[in-house]
Amino acid sequence: QVQLVESGGGLVQAGGSLRLSCAASGRTFSSYTMGWFRQAPGKEREFVAGISRSEGNTFYADSVKGRFTISRDNAKNTLYLQMNSLKPEDTAVYYCATSIRYGTLVSASSYMYDYWGQGTQVTVSS
Repeated sequence: QVQLVESGGGLVQAGGSLRLSCAASGRTFSSYTMGWFRQAPGKEREFVAGISRSEGNTFYADSVKGRFTISRDNAKNTLYLQMNSLKPEDTAVYYCATSIRYGTLVSASSYMYDYWGQGTQVTVSS
């Protein structure tokens, strides 16, 4: 059974930082593309960042480029999202996701990703 468990969310003031983690189990995730998405209240889920299996290819949404960094530790089967200079508009539930079909391509399309975590809440106060 594939499991993705996010952690690290919380309440932070604007300008602050948080580091999200996603622990993966059930498959060899080091072979696959992984990503982060978010969903704010009343809005559709949107892509945040993605990373290929070897960290050689990363892709970011324009709204977070230069502030967020996606990384992975394949030995620990863990995906990370370092979030700096947080803004109130970053407030959302953040989800990690993994593909089991792609390893080198990174896309903002949710179609690429096959399994999803339950999400972790990030709230940025102004």
